[in-house]
Amino acid sequence: MSAFLPHLRTGWHVDQAILSEDDRLVVIRFGRDSDPACMLMDELLFKISGPVSQFAVIYLCDIDKVPDFNEMYELYDPMTVMFFYRNKHMMCDFGTGNNNKLNFVVSSKQELIDIIETIYRGAIKGKGLVVSPRDYGKVRKS
Repeated sequence: MSAFLPHLRTGWHVDQAILSEDDRLVVIRFGRDSDPACMLMDELLFKISGPVSQFAVIYLCDIDKVPDFNEMYELYDPMTVMFFYRNKHMMCDFGTGNNNKLNFVVSSKQELIDIIETIYRGAIKGKGLVVSPRDYGKVRKS
């Protein structure tokens, strides 16, 4: 599914994506296109790209091809999703202790839409940190 979403091929492209949106949330999935977690998240992101297009734009960035932000954003996980609004990094409390980024695959399209919409609504209200609609800090039982 990563072939269907726009890729940011250089650090300049990442910067321009973040800088160029005035009214929508910029969602960037950082990771490796071939990683299983990235493939799952890319599929979800592709499926929701239409429904969220009025308030969010989604990009992908391969951290091996564009290592410019790996240290700055602490991109050590196999898959990371970050959110930006009007050139500002948006943080979200998922209950995991890491408010800077989403570094796990959510279980459904609606769940991901709810997260993106919550962050967008917080962003337009001027909040730098929003609380996720669900607490992901609790261990899920199989």
